[in-house]
Amino acid sequence: MQRQMELPAAVIFDMDGVLVNSNPYHLAKWVDFLDHHKISYKEEDLPELILGKRNDTAFEYFLGPELTPEESKRLSEEIEETFRRVFKPHAKPLPGLDAVIKECHAAGIPMAVASSAVRANIEFVVDALGYRQYFQTLVSGDEVTHAKPDPEIYLKAADHLGIDPADAVAFEDSYPGIGAVKNAGMKCVAIASTFPIERLVPLADLAVPSFEHINLERLRALFVAEGESSNVTR
Repeated sequence: MQRQMELPAAVIFDMDGVLVNSNPYHLAKWVDFLDHHKISYKEEDLPELILGKRNDTAFEYFLGPELTPEESKRLSEEIEETFRRVFKPHAKPLPGLDAVIKECHAAGIPMAVASSAVRANIEFVVDALGYRQYFQTLVSGDEVTHAKPDPEIYLKAADHLGIDPADAVAFEDSYPGIGAVKNAGMKCVAIASTFPIERLVPLADLAVPSFEHINLERLRALFVAEGESSNVTR
């Protein structure tokens, strides 16, 4: 019983669609990029092709595998600089997030960010929200070899925090992200900020419309015996 009260040992957050509602701006930057390069696409397919994935994965899909790592990095820096400039006036935490972070901080639970975004974007968002003081580590997509849904980024965050991945909870909004959390052996809470909650329910340990449905008690409840609680909140 004492062990349950000590869990989660850490809370880890994805960034886009979790800390901030930035995904519409990411989609817009890709629409501009594809239109500029006269690359055909279906706009309704873009969320699943782009969100939750690293830029190099998307570049390979749209431009082909012959794109060099150097060219991919140059294009990524170009579009992300544009993203930060456009998104800056709109950077604010998702509803309910502030209360969750401060409750975990008050309880002494270490927190981290593990995002497929480039590090410059993560630092930009964390500083814009005033959350730098709450996170013990930030792990970016350009610091790992394998992209989500590979668990590398979450395992690296757990290693930085010095905790067993099985004792951690992570928040995600995308399918690759949820896959990465589960592949790392962590508990996953899916925030339905990007995709319909009905599609997230089978994938995560808990799916909620927003952070307004989350508190530390609910996070601790994820570690009780399987089947004792529902994995969806309306």
